[in-house]
Amino acid sequence: MQTHELLPFRKNLSEQGVILCYNGLMTEEILSGIGATIKHKMATGHTDKQVARGLFSLFVEQVQNVIRYSVEKETAPHGNGTEEVTLRYGLLVVGMESDRYFVACGNMVDKQDVAKLHGNLTHIKSLDAEGLKALFRSTLKGETPSGSLGAGVGFIDIARRATRGFEFDFADVDEAHSYFSIKAYI
Repeated sequence: MQTHELLPFRKNLSEQGVILCYNGLMTEEILSGIGATIKHKMATGHTDKQVARGLFSLFVEQVQNVIRYSVEKETAPHGNGTEEVTLRYGLLVVGMESDRYFVACGNMVDKQDVAKLHGNLTHIKSLDAEGLKALFRSTLKGETPSGSLGAGVGFIDIARRATRGFEFDFADVDEAHSYFSIKAYI
């Protein structure tokens, strides 16, 4: 991209309230670096500490979701070259819309997982604070859901911390893949 493409792109991001945008490989190192940048931005902007903590938590949960589940990936040598690490692709956007901050992430998923993801997120979105708390507790006490690389509470935690709600969407990419996005507000 050249200046004549980058400048309008930057202007478009600014008009949409984007503070930070990252597209590419998501790793724990990227998570740490961008996390530090977000903390610095919140501190220099004199953002309320509770809002800043919530925004940071939303960021961490969403990027970890990409790191664990994006099907768009590549492997690379790790350490001494005898091991490999899987690197996953995703998109992260942090910004402000009206009077609320948002964190949005997008990544490729297997089309076969869309119905289950949609159902789980629709259910989570329908719950009030007490319902989310109960689901969080019961999920922690239960078995790790099939296919989950964590405790299965990531989306529940996003919903609990998204004090101004969240939205999600899927778009078909090809016969085997869909693009998943989630945007949470605080």
